[in-house]
Amino acid sequence: MEPIRLAVFGLDRGEAYLNSALKCNARLVALCDRAPKRRAALRERVDKSVVFCSSYDEMMAQKPEAVVLANCYPNHAAYAIDCLQRGVHVLCECASNATMAEGVALVRAAEQSSAIFMLAENYPYMKFNQEIKRICDGGTLGRFLFAEGEYNHPFNPNDGVFYPRHRPYEKHWRNFLPRAYYITHSLAPLMHATGARPVQVSALPVFVPFCEEDANGSYVGDRSAIITTLNDDRSVFRVTGCAGYGAEGNSYRICGEKGQVENPRGMGGQIMLRYNPWEVPEGSQATSCYEPAWHDPDADLAVAAGHEGSDFFVTRNFLRAVKTGEQPDFDVYFATTMASVGILAHRSILQGGVPIALPDFHREEDRKQYEADHLTPFWGEDGAPPTLPCCSNPHYRPSPAGLRRYREMIGQSDAGEATKTK
Repeated sequence: MEPIRLAVFGLDRGEAYLNSALKCNARLVALCDRAPKRRAALRERVDKSVVFCSSYDEMMAQKPEAVVLANCYPNHAAYAIDCLQRGVHVLCECASNATMAEGVALVRAAEQSSAIFMLAENYPYMKFNQEIKRICDGGTLGRFLFAEGEYNHPFNPNDGVFYPRHRPYEKHWRNFLPRAYYITHSLAPLMHATGARPVQVSALPVFVPFCEEDANGSYVGDRSAIITTLNDDRSVFRVTGCAGYGAEGNSYRICGEKGQVENPRGMGGQIMLRYNPWEVPEGSQATSCYEPAWHDPDADLAVAAGHEGSDFFVTRNFLRAVKTGEQPDFDVYFATTMASVGILAHRSILQGGVPIALPDFHREEDRKQYEADHLTPFWGEDGAPPTLPCCSNPHYRPSPAGLRRYREMIGQSDAGEATKTK
């Protein structure tokens, strides 16, 4: 089969897919980023036939068959819809949509397109999460009752390297990202392992702003969102969005009637598997802790990929779906379900933690409920202001001292905004 003509839109995160794509029978035809330095950094690493572009339209003029969307978080859906309408396959970074209306439009576009849509969610493909799914698929835990997922990613508020790279201007989306929104890394491994779909969500915030003297351009004073979902199999998940408390790490636990499996916090990716003493499977132990192994023929190819090899499996599974026409694990319904959990969990927070029913975007009646819901905490690409508070305390603002230090770090004066680089 001829290699798939692939383009990458956004080279900060998008760079991670280049080597894996080449290993999986793709041919790079275009790489796009509006930052000249980012484009220049990759010119010597790719074939001379690859066209470097500064705009989406220029990239699409190269006639790719598939596109990796790794542009800014709030701006994925419009480009994904355009690709699908052109019949171009889409691997979309997290999240699939930043508003409920975008989720509706994205599902409708995917249903009407011959192209594949896949969410580039990588955490379920980490070695320990693949092992957790393998245990769940084996059936020894019994019926699933409860699960926890935690994505905890604190940062040093006085890191002079972090801000210019990740929050390079004051209206950057990370400065307005509600803690509940970036939920895919905590929720996807649980949904993937158990097969459960959330049908109701409620959430509460942990509102503890940074010290007023710390560099800070964020309009979110919450450190975490503690989110609970009721699922279609009557199980319950408790997850975080992107939390920011000590210490960094990702942990998951799935509890069944007979036993439970988890990667214990701070244990370097080990697995702990435990059963009720009276329900230990034959040949197993009541409690076991071990380093999981890869159970995949391409494990050697994954080792060099980012995020502990998981970036390789995302790329491989997407290109496999493109070649076979079979829907991937993280299709448009999986993606928009997770986005809906994050968006509506934040609204639950703004309403004091009330439970909110989650739509099923397979159903047109559920789509109609949200097709005109454009509420957003982010600034628009056209300069339109947010229409939804991004923090549990709608009146929270960074302190004058913190904002001044942040502006100094990104090279912005108090009189104007820094040049947008991504």
